[in-house]
Amino acid sequence: MEPTTPATPAEPVAEEAVRIDSHLDGSEERSLADDVLDGLTRPFKELPPKHFYDARGAELFDRICELPEYYPTRAERAILEQASDELAEVTGAVELVELGSGTAAKTRVLLDALHAAGTLDRYIPVDVTESMVRDCAAELTAEYPGLRVHGVIGDFERHLDRVPPADGPRIVAFLGGTIGNFPPGSRRRFLRKIARMLGPEDHLLMGTDLVKDPSVLEAAYDDAQGVTAEFNRNVLRVLNRELKADFDPDDFDHVALFDPEHEWIEMRLRARRAHTSVVRELDLAVHFEAGEELRTEISAKFTPERLEGDLSAAGLELVHWLTDPESLFALTLSRVSRGAATPTR
Repeated sequence: MEPTTPATPAEPVAEEAVRIDSHLDGSEERSLADDVLDGLTRPFKELPPKHFYDARGAELFDRICELPEYYPTRAERAILEQASDELAEVTGAVELVELGSGTAAKTRVLLDALHAAGTLDRYIPVDVTESMVRDCAAELTAEYPGLRVHGVIGDFERHLDRVPPADGPRIVAFLGGTIGNFPPGSRRRFLRKIARMLGPEDHLLMGTDLVKDPSVLEAAYDDAQGVTAEFNRNVLRVLNRELKADFDPDDFDHVALFDPEHEWIEMRLRARRAHTSVVRELDLAVHFEAGEELRTEISAKFTPERLEGDLSAAGLELVHWLTDPESLFALTLSRVSRGAATPTR
């Protein structure tokens, strides 16, 4: 997405209060091309879900979060509203790093608590969309007098090392259940990367969706209004625009199913007819048989035992386990394990 001119803040903002560093260098387009070349030439075709989120995809996901079937956003926010004061007290955090910050809508609950506790000094949003980070920085520095915002424009999978050093105890927030989009091996490797950026006073605050009735899970990813179906098919429009492909989204049905063996939801696109599409930028012809599927997302669901195992493998220990009243979703607060070296790989 192209950067846009930042919105004018409601009140004048001191220039030194906001710093935005961009680490995007064009490799994102290469990443898309590499993922398409790799994923669409496999016997079972797949694409990583990060390519959903162009401007249209982000708009559709915001609509998904408001749907009655999609409980994760509401449940996570309810936990934050209930536990934010306790989190501020336990961590004593002076700054908040947010991976995949977006509009910081849910994070404001935590920023409010840190501000009320008198510790809030700096917010560090990490996101690929520069315009969103700039607009958010302007809004937050107007809302919280004295707050500094150091935006990091980048992919949190590749640019964690660009997050500035801590100025004091910090919370690294990774919300929304996004950790579930990683397959198990990649998930633990990414958690190790996060663990290596935590000091002894720092904490990881992570949102995870929990294992539950498959009918509830599948409804959350296949809503009655068809918004999630449109979101899923939008990835084909991304390929058409960015790689000069000729996919027809109407050639595919949206599929969401729960895999009981892996305990994750899969979203797929199922070809309605046999056809061949061409990705011109890659000189690649992609053939689909009728009924053949392209996997576009996995979303792992967690039990307490699985989550503690993942944290432990990353050199982290659980400090707090927090859930909503219906136990649909969990927030966990963890820190580097005391007396144990953080794994390096």
